[in-house]
Amino acid sequence: MIRAERRGRQVIDKLELLIALTRERSFRRAAEACGVSQPSLSAGIKALEEALGVMLVRRKSRFQGLTPEGERALVWARRMVADARAMRDDLRSAVHHLSGHLRIGVIPTALSFPPTITGAYRARHPGVRITYYSRSSAALLRQIDELSLDAGITYVGAHATGRNQAFPLYLERYRLLTTQDGPGGKLGSIAWADIDTLPLCLLSPEMQNRKIVDRLIQKAGGSPALRHLESDSVVTLLAHVRTGAYATVVTEKLAAWCTEGGALRAVPIIKPDTVFAIGLVVPQTSPFSPLVEALIATAEAITEPGCDRFSLSQHD
Repeated sequence: MIRAERRGRQVIDKLELLIALTRERSFRRAAEACGVSQPSLSAGIKALEEALGVMLVRRKSRFQGLTPEGERALVWARRMVADARAMRDDLRSAVHHLSGHLRIGVIPTALSFPPTITGAYRARHPGVRITYYSRSSAALLRQIDELSLDAGITYVGAHATGRNQAFPLYLERYRLLTTQDGPGGKLGSIAWADIDTLPLCLLSPEMQNRKIVDRLIQKAGGSPALRHLESDSVVTLLAHVRTGAYATVVTEKLAAWCTEGGALRAVPIIKPDTVFAIGLVVPQTSPFSPLVEALIATAEAITEPGCDRFSLSQHD
């Protein structure tokens, strides 16, 4: 029995090596991520290939990608590792209070929301450690598929979450964030068509928020011209806004958080007053792991009224 358990654990360990190698695309980085030496990782992959009787990895002096058989094995590996983790958490929670490590990706414009999740979740499950990661929506969904993240907080709606399951959390609008005397700071409101007349600092073009902002400006008759400043960091944008030389476009919740203390001002953006849905995204698996199941229960308990009836088809 002990030998069988040990062999099962060794198989899962080798599958996790394959997943890490595919994610990192480097034997060295994958070894570091798994906490093993590079020779040990190479030996583990080789042993997995021998056990399966097929070549999984194309390699010369460095990682060259997976073979077709490796791609098929990767699908099974992710499924088996996810099931093994879920089983371990389930058995542990049956004996002890829920514990473990929950990894949640968050799009930059939703980074003010995690304390709401944390407070509600840890009130019932104080033994769970939660780590939040700032990620673009595309990276977030990819890392859920790769098992690097357990869940994500991002845009939800038709075609927005890929193969994953989504649970709406809240409805979001946009605000122009500036200083009292900065660009647009004296306005009571501003139309999307007029946003591009201001010196803006925005998230970089690959970010979903930036794509949405550019699309809204364009639909309103404005022209998303080259911006004065771009960054993939919300903190960098806020630092520039505080100088008084720039304005940026952020979500309503983030604007409320940023304007506490009065140094910054949030100007409503109208014509149109566009609404978006932000939600929790989890892998489409059954059953869910206890940690993720508890996270879903938390999300459903704190969902804002009316959010579950909102369609995000305009995002797509």
